[in-house]
Parts: sequence; structure tokens; C-alpha cells
Amino acid sequence: MGRAYQNRKESMAKTAGAKTKVYSKYGREIYVCAKNGGDDPNGNLSLRRLMDNAKKDQVPSHVIERALEKARGGGGEDYATARYEGFGPAGCMVIVDCLTDNGTRTYNDVRVCFNKNGSKLGGPGTVAHMFDHQAVFVFKGDDEDAVLETLMMADVDVTDIESEDGMITVLAPHTEFFKIKTALNEAMPGIEFEVDDISYEPQTTVSLSGDDAETFEQLLDALNDCDDVQKVYHNAELED
Repeated sequence: MGRAYQNRKESMAKTAGAKTKVYSKYGREIYVCAKNGGDDPNGNLSLRRLMDNAKKDQVPSHVIERALEKARGGGGEDYATARYEGFGPAGCMVIVDCLTDNGTRTYNDVRVCFNKNGSKLGGPGTVAHMFDHQAVFVFKGDDEDAVLETLMMADVDVTDIESEDGMITVLAPHTEFFKIKTALNEAMPGIEFEVDDISYEPQTTVSLSGDDAETFEQLLDALNDCDDVQKVYHNAELED
């Protein structure tokens, strides 16, 4: 699972586009999160996670602060969440999460991405039931038993944990995110997370190679170039 998650993460990161697009996506998500749940990261845990991830992805502090100031002002755009689901090459499954101020425009943009890249957009619930909403942590280590004991002592409900190639991967229900992060930071001072995020993890995967892999990467490129697309989840494993 550790290597598989990293492969999916890398395929998304590779097609994330220019830094300005990454900054824009974070800025919009931070703005919406702060506007809906408050601008204090100590009281809005979702905002705290977003800000931590933004800093890890080297988003400048002024981009984060501008989004918070905009939320404090109470004005600005009204964004709504939108989710689209469908099938990519070789039947792989794709979930596209968006923030939009124009649902018709966003739907059409996403549909074009699918249609032009050997893929098919489905209806709500088409593939989401084949993914689990998980907290995902990846960090250096090889003693998964010690990590499991630490998390059990913290009363964490762990879904899966494994050690592979010097990296430990922990999967747990998304509601356990901050409990896990707190427990690991207390037990392992100075720990550095390669991944600490909430994701949709596929229950099964599909291996893609050759033309299918190339077409799928083109689909990811197209989706990530859409301004309204925030995150793309999938169950494709691209073969080396």
C-alpha cells in the first residue's frame, strides 16, 4: 500500500501544472474552509490541515494570508462543492472534486476532459462506493509493530499499517486524522511525514501501461488544468 499510494500521489503531483495553479487551488480551498468554519486553525481543524499541506507544498505565506483575509471580509465569491465520477482507460475509476461558482461551466469542462481522453463521465455514486475515505500517513521507519502499539495506546482505529522499503504507511478512518498525527508527534519527536493527508483510497486497483497509461496521464493533465478542479482520486497504477 505504501508504494502504491506514493505512485498515485506522484502521478497527481507530476500533472499538477504550474506553481501558480497549485497556489490558486490552495487559496480557493483555504478561503472556502475559513469562510465556512472560521479563520482560526486552532478551532477549525480542517483549515489547519489545509494550511499545513499548503506550507509543505511551498505555497507562499502571503497566498495563505490573502485567502484568510478574504474570508474574514465576508465578501467574495460563493463557491459550492461539486463531485464528478467516471471511468478512465481500461476501466480505471476516477473521482474529481471541484469548487465552483458556476456548476454548468465546471460540469462541461470536466466532461470535455473525459470525452477527449478515452474516458466516460458517469452519474453521482458511479464509483465512489469503491473508495474509502481515509487518513493517510507515510513516514520513514521499519517497526510497524511499535507504531501500531503507539496508535492503539492512543485509542486510534487503524485500518491498515505496513512497512515497505524503509517507509511506514498508516491508513485509518478520516475522522482519526488529528488523533493519529498527535499520537505520532508525541511518540516520535521530530517525525517528518512524507504524506499526511485525507484521501479517497481505492478498494481495488487497475494497472495501466502503454497507450492506456499515456491516455490516462493526458486525462490527469487536462483535469488538473481546469481552474475549478481541486483534487483527483483514482485507482490506476501506472506501470514503470
